[in-house]
Amino acid sequence: MNSIAYPSTLGHRRARPRTLPQLSRRASFWAVAFAFLALTAFATAPSALYGLYAEQAHLAPITLTIVYAVYAVGVVASLLLAGHVSDLYGRRMVLIPGLLVAGVAAVFFLVWPSLTGLLVARLLTGVALGAGVATATAYIADLDAGPDGTPSRRSGIVATIANVGGLALGPLLAGALAQYVPGGLMLTFAVLLAALITAVAVVARAHETREVKVRPRYRPQRLRAPARGRGQFAAAATGAFLTFAVAGLLAGLAGTFLAGPFHHPSAVLTGLVIFLNFGAGVLVQSTTTHWPAHRLIAAGIAPLLVGLVILVASAWTSPASLALFLIGGAVAGLGGGAIIRGSLTVVISASTPEDRAGALATYFTAGYVGVSVPVLGAGIALQYLSPRVTLLIFAAAVGLGVLAAAPRLVRRPAR
Repeated sequence: MNSIAYPSTLGHRRARPRTLPQLSRRASFWAVAFAFLALTAFATAPSALYGLYAEQAHLAPITLTIVYAVYAVGVVASLLLAGHVSDLYGRRMVLIPGLLVAGVAAVFFLVWPSLTGLLVARLLTGVALGAGVATATAYIADLDAGPDGTPSRRSGIVATIANVGGLALGPLLAGALAQYVPGGLMLTFAVLLAALITAVAVVARAHETREVKVRPRYRPQRLRAPARGRGQFAAAATGAFLTFAVAGLLAGLAGTFLAGPFHHPSAVLTGLVIFLNFGAGVLVQSTTTHWPAHRLIAAGIAPLLVGLVILVASAWTSPASLALFLIGGAVAGLGGGAIIRGSLTVVISASTPEDRAGALATYFTAGYVGVSVPVLGAGIALQYLSPRVTLLIFAAAVGLGVLAAAPRLVRRPAR
């Protein structure tokens, strides 16, 4: 009996494109938090290595300050140009390119170890962080929001810890690898590049929270407060500027101070100073989860001022006290961490999903202007003044700014 051959229809079927399975909303929340942590760790890792770069390329302190300023300029420019774009086109569409730009910067660190390469890599790092910091914060808030769109308390805590925790871990990892592992300078960026590639992979599968059917015309970010709570937002931005200035001083110039009056030019010690500052912030943020924002901000002012006093005292004792310098950085970090989480909670609560990334971009712009301008001024002052006089002037200026802003910072928000 002859068998009947039936024509196959498989060849006529259109092959459906294979898509990666999407993560659940809960898994997406933690995937974005990991990506945020990897990005911020990469952003501050070079801060512990400036001394090694200065030794290898014979760079002056003002040159290192310019390298740091280039990074800060990249952050601010990117915040203004791309920080709000995820409100318009979707969170993943901004976060993934930001992570990819960071990956390119990591490659430059690996293959272009010169002053020019350092400048280009730091500029790209700033661009990546500027695009990612507001986007990731808004993304985390969206993924853990309630049915009415109100972000949860957990989202603010996780976003802040991912941000500040990454800023703390990056320099410590870089300093330890560079100090104790052969080829550690290159290994640092290989490890961070692997983390960034992993972050791209998981964010590509994350749940998108801003599905935009009609994409509006692109416009650069205008510095603006959210539609509600403008007074609260102004206070939050002021707090960000002042606290980021202190963190920026340690991230940008800790190696210079350690090699100067303290006579400890060590990459791992530089990383430890930055870790203690940011790590203390993570500690206070994770142990005050139920505190309201205005109480947290008020509680952070005194430690920030006390930490500045201890930092100045550490340089003016005879001989200069390394222990006091470490303690001062940690105490200032406690106060700064409280103010940052409290002020960030204010911004997230005062904004809506439609303007959240834009409001956060404005908030972080104020913060990173605080990171760059005062630190650049301190770097210039070091060309004419001793490190301890420069530290005294810087601490006095920031301390007076905190005291002037305190009445607005501690004001209870209106219902």
